[in-house]
Amino acid sequence: MKTWLITGVSSGFGRALAQAALNRGDRVAGTVRSPEAAARFAALSPDRAHGFVMDVVDPAAVQATVAAVTAAHGPIDILVNNAGYGLVSGVEEVSLAEMRAQFEVNVFGAVTVMQAVLPAMRARCSGTIVNVTSVSGLVGWPSLGVYSGSKFALEGITETLAQEVAPFGIGVMMVEPGGFRTDFAGRSRIEAATPIADYEGTTLTECKRILQGHAGQERGDPARAAQAILAALDAEQPPLRLLLGADAVGYLRDKLEVQLAETAQWETLSTGTDFADVEAA
Repeated sequence: MKTWLITGVSSGFGRALAQAALNRGDRVAGTVRSPEAAARFAALSPDRAHGFVMDVVDPAAVQATVAAVTAAHGPIDILVNNAGYGLVSGVEEVSLAEMRAQFEVNVFGAVTVMQAVLPAMRARCSGTIVNVTSVSGLVGWPSLGVYSGSKFALEGITETLAQEVAPFGIGVMMVEPGGFRTDFAGRSRIEAATPIADYEGTTLTECKRILQGHAGQERGDPARAAQAILAALDAEQPPLRLLLGADAVGYLRDKLEVQLAETAQWETLSTGTDFADVEAA
């Protein structure tokens, strides 16, 4: 039996992954934002599901929760950073306060939780960290610029962390979903307070409408995503990045093809910036 700590288990990926882990006999400590939600989560399995009220942007609460989970259930084997939300607005429309709030949750919150569990994982030379990012952490999409920025940042941090903790036997994986029937386009979606009228009728507003129109109609099944995550974690060599959804795979392939072609087109100019004596060598 493994012990999981999953942030944001009220719904969506967090709830689906928690349920999948419980179904195979593991123990899951899940974080929520209210005592009522904690009780609902615990009801999934009175012996193995345990809800903790925690806000990822509160470092003291994070440390207290990790300590409580460890005291009650032993070492945390798998941490899943899933808590987050999406800010859907043009980059120019977003205030600095709104942008900082997005990064506070999606980036600094995830880092705070990782830093809370890593000392014990290092001491044991074991453990796994899973960060739920997004295909938007790999490919930009109009209206998701700030959200993408937060996920790009988490991707960079996670990719580097994987190299830093590998000597301690700690595994790291990023999960990069495309469109799934979660609360992302609904309850977990926030828009900037001051939209700009000039963008009406442009790609920005069209992309906003597409996101809104797809809410509840996304092709991705969170339950199947949860099973895919378990399968990846059970593999002899888990991937650093796990794309989820045919759309995610397609978006990334399209971007990489364009990026590689552009790199080749400008390679001579790019590589001609070295010192002349370095070129001669």
